[in-house]
Amino acid sequence: MNYPPTIKNLIECYKKLPGIGEKTAERLALSVLSMEEKVVDLFSTSLIDSKTKIKKCQICNHLTENDKCDICLDTTRIKEILCVVEDPKNVISFEKIGTFKGKYHVLNGLISPLDGISPEDINVNLLLDRIEKEGIKELIFALRPSIEGETTILYITKILTGSSVDITKIAHGIPMGADMEYVDLMTLETALDNRTQVS
Repeated sequence: MNYPPTIKNLIECYKKLPGIGEKTAERLALSVLSMEEKVVDLFSTSLIDSKTKIKKCQICNHLTENDKCDICLDTTRIKEILCVVEDPKNVISFEKIGTFKGKYHVLNGLISPLDGISPEDINVNLLLDRIEKEGIKELIFALRPSIEGETTILYITKILTGSSVDITKIAHGIPMGADMEYVDLMTLETALDNRTQVS
């Protein structure tokens, strides 16, 4: 169908979002036409605000509207434990669980020589500074189970060799309720390597 230019532009904008194809983009664009004007105004303002107001926390690199995020400012957190994650989405996932009471450090990427991403391209130096200045006692790596994730863990662990920091990483393996027949080989191998004592 030959849409007016304004609708075409809106469809193209929606298509730039991850997982949105032509049909979904059309449906979303057309749904805007039936929205109340105040809802569209809120939508528009929120999009602009997300680009102009959101920045990275000066301490941990998580998303915030201030210089420091709420987690870093929370005095009830266990300040000696740092959970190292790849991006802010991971922080939000852990916070939804609600059981982790330490603090976070967002690397904003993983070391990947094939992609030209070196330790200098992610926030490793800032992490090392925090370990020293904040008296970190435990570092928990919660990175993607991949070659890049393992490379990043090995690099940071090597630098911290001889330090008093306990270094751990979250377990990876077969999810609860999964059918063994459909578990991929890498997950199965990781689960076998990370087996735990039953009794």
